[in-house]
Amino acid sequence: MKYILAFLILLLTLPASAAQLSIELDHASKTWQTADLLKHPGIQTLQVVDDVSYKRNMTYRAVPLAVLLPGITSQNHLQAVALDGFAAELAAAPLLEKNGAQAWLAVEDPAHPWPNLADGKPSAGPFYLVWTSPQAGHISPEQWPFQIRAIKQLKTVAERFPALLPDPKLATEDPINQGFALFQKNCMACHRLNGAGDAQVGPDLNIPYSPTEYFSGDFLKRYIRDPQSLRHWPQAKMPAFAASVLPDADLELLVGYLKHMAGRKQQPE
Repeated sequence: MKYILAFLILLLTLPASAAQLSIELDHASKTWQTADLLKHPGIQTLQVVDDVSYKRNMTYRAVPLAVLLPGITSQNHLQAVALDGFAAELAAAPLLEKNGAQAWLAVEDPAHPWPNLADGKPSAGPFYLVWTSPQAGHISPEQWPFQIRAIKQLKTVAERFPALLPDPKLATEDPINQGFALFQKNCMACHRLNGAGDAQVGPDLNIPYSPTEYFSGDFLKRYIRDPQSLRHWPQAKMPAFAASVLPDADLELLVGYLKHMAGRKQQPE
């Protein structure tokens, strides 16, 4: 057994190899090879300040993501799927933005592999969605998916997963619906709710119990702000959501949605 474990660790730490990225849009599909992206006319050397995954400044060869999404409009919805099952739900509008926060697809060059994310873990490659000036768009850590293998155009979350919907009697601008939008942006990459969602990383946030039912007082908000401050273990994956990314008012709305959904439990089919 120890030899198998040693072999797996060795595989994780080997230099990057050429990979492919599948982009599946309603009107067109394309598979990009690493070499093709590294030769793309739009590729640039990009400096990313305080990279979310590496927790330091990083330099990448990257292509503006918008140029890889022909025909996509700001009303569309996309999902970035990672090798480990992480599934980031992405509204198209921020990905197409050319001012303020801008989305880039960083491409790992096999000849110059990126560092490992941690001891015994691989790098963020082969493809990584990174942002310049993320603070300008309140970009969430969940909008920085790494180890991407596919980007897909999908119907909206509400259309695909009705079990996530708040009470339909609520007005569109009701705080609960605002919290639902924040849940999609910040939580769905890792979590399901009522069994609904594509993520395979974190626990369901309503079945059998909502965290609002077992975190008393402000502990849930404290946990979202800094998970490691309440539950510390080396394998923890949940990032901290700083106030610069999830302002206090938004955090209140998100928790309000979770409280509301605790009264709308549905068993997964």
